[in-house]
Amino acid sequence: MNPSSKPLNTLAMVTLVAATGGFLFGYDTAVINGANQYLKAHFGLSPIQEGIAGASAILGCIPGAMFAGFLSDRFGRRKVLFLCAILYAVSGLLSAIPRTFIEFLAARFISGLGIGASSMIIPVYIAELAPAARRGRLGSLFQFGIVLGIFLTLFINARIQGLGDDAWNASQGWRWMLAAEVAPAIILVALLFFVPESPRWLLGVGREAEARGILESVGGPDHAEQEIVAVRSVLGEEDGRFGELFQPRFRKPLFIAILLMMFSQFSGINAIMYYSTKIFATAGVGVKDSFTSSMIVGLVNVLFTFVAMAFVDRAGRRALLLIGLSIQVVALATVGWMFRAGYSGLPLLLAILAYIGAFAMALGPIPWILCSEIFPTRVRGRAMSLATFTIWTSCYIVAQTFPMLNDNPSIGPATTFWVYGAFSLAGLIFVRLAVPETKGRSLEEIERSWTA
Repeated sequence: MNPSSKPLNTLAMVTLVAATGGFLFGYDTAVINGANQYLKAHFGLSPIQEGIAGASAILGCIPGAMFAGFLSDRFGRRKVLFLCAILYAVSGLLSAIPRTFIEFLAARFISGLGIGASSMIIPVYIAELAPAARRGRLGSLFQFGIVLGIFLTLFINARIQGLGDDAWNASQGWRWMLAAEVAPAIILVALLFFVPESPRWLLGVGREAEARGILESVGGPDHAEQEIVAVRSVLGEEDGRFGELFQPRFRKPLFIAILLMMFSQFSGINAIMYYSTKIFATAGVGVKDSFTSSMIVGLVNVLFTFVAMAFVDRAGRRALLLIGLSIQVVALATVGWMFRAGYSGLPLLLAILAYIGAFAMALGPIPWILCSEIFPTRVRGRAMSLATFTIWTSCYIVAQTFPMLNDNPSIGPATTFWVYGAFSLAGLIFVRLAVPETKGRSLEEIERSWTA
């Protein structure tokens, strides 16, 4: 075997793990949208119960994210990823065979545990394995997997729906939609047998020989020695306790992580992802059916995630955030103005899609990348738990408040989108004033910069 192929093989497997984990995240998040109407018919759900069915996975994400950080710092990133893959598979199976609505909610809560945990673990795992020059690109593959999973779920759901009439879908079709998640979950389990543990976690628990072998497989002996020396220099300064995050030297990265995650949700992305049918119908562009409108949003989301992958390690995280947030502010202000002025049609559709594209290239993937880079090794998992807890809590708030804001006669869609635009503007100012550039820097260099 060519020695230069070994790093490529290791990184290729890590890349597949990131993409597959992201795909499961996206699939599990989106599949409920295709199944909801049939669940409602099968279980005879009230509107409140229908909302609970849609939110049940999100409610599982919050504790999943919180506990995964402690578990990954204690037992390792790879072991917790195995647990996530098993949770996805178990949830897919149990969601397909519930006898009661309560059993269905329990199964979806299990999937939420997997989503919350994997959304915290995978960015950390990638950041701790990838060379600095490729870390942003590999980290953005997680987001690419998410948006691809959301997009392909539309076609999987449509294919299953086409196998029978409404009566068959109400009794059986939704079961197959949810059960299809088992296949990629099994693939993730299989892939995890071929990828290593995080070398930085191994160094943190004193397993240097294993860490050295993994680092050499990624970048060669010189790279391994440089990384080990860098990690040693900061491990002696860390005590590994959760309270260390609140020490003065790490308050700024914690502040950055929490606010970036908040801004990513309060800019309104999941209001559009969860309620795109209603928004597009209001836009009056003839895109009335949910499949077509969601497909347009999903396609733009996928295409502009490629922009992030192409430029995150060239232009940098901060530059993409500034560009993306600037476009978001203009797009959301325009959408609000069009709703207030009574405009509809293609211009309104294009303004909404401009926001989707701007989010996909910046505020979608980059907070995950940045938050996985800016914390010390011993507490990186628990720090990411806080960041991920923030994003899922914010997501739940947006999903629950959008219908109330949009349908309120004294507020309406115009003011709602202006509120999201105001959060985007606040995010732009925050990035300009407080967020540093991290491209091309080792994790230890970034850590030391907080005390420089």
